[in-house]
Amino acid sequence: MIQRQGRGLGRFALAGTLIAGALLVSAAPSGAAVTEPAPPAAANAASKAQGSFGPYGYRGVKLGMTARQATATGQIVLKWRDHCSAWDFKAHRNPRDKVGLYISKRRGVAVIFAPAKARTPKGIGIGSTLAQVKKAYPGLKQGPNFPYVSVPGNPKAHYYFLVDDHDRVYELALALKNQDCVN
Repeated sequence: MIQRQGRGLGRFALAGTLIAGALLVSAAPSGAAVTEPAPPAAANAASKAQGSFGPYGYRGVKLGMTARQATATGQIVLKWRDHCSAWDFKAHRNPRDKVGLYISKRRGVAVIFAPAKARTPKGIGIGSTLAQVKKAYPGLKQGPNFPYVSVPGNPKAHYYFLVDDHDRVYELALALKNQDCVN
């Protein structure tokens, strides 16, 4: 099972479904009244202001970048090295036992976990409801452990959504479909 290191079972990150191609789904921020989808220009402006999560990466770090390329962005800091190295975003440091992203020796940046305030271009992030995710990403599929969706605009990636007992997203990841860091 794939795990993002963290606090207890509530911090389980992507399970074996990541490798199976599960995608994360996004929805409007929790508590937001959704009557009609915002025009694409308005949605893009809002997501950029909050730190757009996807479709290719986050804060200049893009899926597939080598460790050297990702480090050159000045946005990340190394936590530890292994088969895949573990990194944090400098602006979003995690506790010692959690990571912000994994970089594969073979595939480059393979998995990026969304910081608390990050939102997908469709407005989905931590705290969004499952209903909001389904509305934003009608192609959402239920994997064995969590819902996922192919990332609109990036055929090589999935969004993975971990949802709590109250149907709220507590973990969101952007991952290469062929990533080899988490299982």
